[in-house]
Amino acid sequence: MLVTLALLASFTVATPPLTQQDEPTLVMKVDSSDHEIIVTAGSFDLPNMPPMEMHGMMDHGTSHDTPVQTFQWPVDGWFRGYKLEVIDKDGNLLPRRIMHHLIVVNYDRRQLLYQAAERLFGTGTESEDASVPATIGVPMRSGMTIGFYVAWHNDTGMDLEGVRLRMTMQYLPKNQNPRPLDVLPLYMDVNLTVGGTNTFDVPPGKSTKSYEFSVPVSGRIIGYGGHLHDYGTMVRLEDAANGKELAKVTATRDEKGGVLKVSRSLPGIKGAGIKLKANHPYRVIAYYDNPTGELIKNGAMGHIAGLFAPDDMAKWPAVDLSNPTFQRDMASLEMRGMDMGEGGHDHGAHEHSGSDHNE
Repeated sequence: MLVTLALLASFTVATPPLTQQDEPTLVMKVDSSDHEIIVTAGSFDLPNMPPMEMHGMMDHGTSHDTPVQTFQWPVDGWFRGYKLEVIDKDGNLLPRRIMHHLIVVNYDRRQLLYQAAERLFGTGTESEDASVPATIGVPMRSGMTIGFYVAWHNDTGMDLEGVRLRMTMQYLPKNQNPRPLDVLPLYMDVNLTVGGTNTFDVPPGKSTKSYEFSVPVSGRIIGYGGHLHDYGTMVRLEDAANGKELAKVTATRDEKGGVLKVSRSLPGIKGAGIKLKANHPYRVIAYYDNPTGELIKNGAMGHIAGLFAPDDMAKWPAVDLSNPTFQRDMASLEMRGMDMGEGGHDHGAHEHSGSDHNE
């Protein structure tokens, strides 16, 4: 899987809105023999849009955004991976790149660092389908409310009608033997605002942006990936007390600096993983190298997202529906698919106190 919230964005053009054939529908079925939950959503009519000048540099206000659609998780067990397909009205596969990003939310569990609903997983144009070994999994119980939303970017040169998304979610049953190690998503972003945006400006040349945090429960990072926009080179996790590098995600880029993909790692599968201590300071840093000579407004994101095995699951912070920050996250999800103006879209982002440093 590596649970990577692959989010995305930043040039501005006028584009037609997403249209829907009546109301979009959602069909879910459980394949108990293959241990898969198959969710089909749609259909959607997607007007053609201009090609992106640089991969990932697209403002969310120019995308075809869908509202959050929800379903009840149907089985007890563990989530362990996903496969995504975009299909036309006749069932033929369409280029997956037109799905600019997808975010899946678990309303019944909180994130570790932020007063916001768990982002179970996310994926974007630079991400591939993923799964983890059957020795680990994200614990799920029947009846959990799961939501997801999609931002489309149809740059095929033609309008597309009757588009559907098919999301296959792999699970392990509750009688899995041996029992998998419980892991939960861990999201560490360099510039977070709950219910708002996590984009930031990219100055000319080399620059960094960072965020310092601590975790409320000790544990191990079992696997991780990340997300960068074009001109991004790396996201690094370090011990803020001594500067020691703990993890890093590197970008594979084209000759212009466009991000093609980002690295993934599973240090806890064949090794001990990366230990994080409760109430100890850590820092996540995004590195950019902008050769254009110009400031790129809201042109960057940077995060590491992974799977975290807490030493004591009982110490994981609980959902607090009365918390104003959590309420702001819920409100932002309700606004998905509406015209919220520049910078008003939820990127799965949360509270922040990031810092800039230009090299």
